[in-house]
Amino acid sequence: MSDESNLNCDPLYGQVDVILELLTKSKSLHILMVLHQKKGNMRFSEIKDAVDASSTTVSRRLGELIQHGLVVRTLKHESTTSHEYSISEHGENLSPIMKSFYDWVGEGTSQKSH
Repeated sequence: MSDESNLNCDPLYGQVDVILELLTKSKSLHILMVLHQKKGNMRFSEIKDAVDASSTTVSRRLGELIQHGLVVRTLKHESTTSHEYSISEHGENLSPIMKSFYDWVGEGTSQKSH
């Protein structure tokens, strides 16, 4: 790829690539969908159980989703170090796209079985 073609590339495409890379990591979409469906705060253990993943995977994905502004981490009580997680407004804005993607995949799967 030449330097000239990089200059002509729309920077928005690069931003989309970054988000797609995050969302295609193991359990990222699943975590977002679980938090979206919950419509409230969830503890780490609840998320881990809901997505059936290791603590390491859930911890990494939550950190990445927080970093990209898709998930919010809040202190459960001031007297503890316990945290809860919820989908951010930015993450909620992505929810219809995620739902459409799941629907699209489901339609493709059902069409293959016919």
